[in-house]
Amino acid sequence: MIPLETWLKQQHIDFELISKANTVHTADAAAATGIPLERITKSLVCLDPDKQAYVAVIPGTHKLRPKEVARAFGVKKVRMCPFEDAHRYSGYPPGATPPLHHAKVKGVVIDRTLLQWEEIYGGGGTNETLLKLRSEDLVRLTGNRVADLSIPPGDD
Repeated sequence: MIPLETWLKQQHIDFELISKANTVHTADAAAATGIPLERITKSLVCLDPDKQAYVAVIPGTHKLRPKEVARAFGVKKVRMCPFEDAHRYSGYPPGATPPLHHAKVKGVVIDRTLLQWEEIYGGGGTNETLLKLRSEDLVRLTGNRVADLSIPPGDD
């Protein structure tokens, strides 16, 4: 797999890799950078019963609705991939998974909530970077799959 930065340059999109302290969780990344947590994405690896991987991209403040991820891909069900195994599918260390450009993933779905922001942030491929890109570029580069995937804070 080619490096994330090289791949992004090949796509001819505007992006920025932002250096930060070494963090794994989105809340820690928000605290380290001052970027609002709702604009930092979680890229969550999910597995179907056949262990095919999918990535769901949701706001850092929200909780995942696995049934909606399964529905978005037309599979029976998905479950969260164990944290320590996610890198086998994404190609990135836990907490560094970007919202696009993955190793062994069948598809990516973006939570509709993220489209309210012109620019969003996600894992930058390492635990010391965040990726800033336009939400419309993310949707286009991941196959235009958008759904209501998450539960906002306070609604659970």
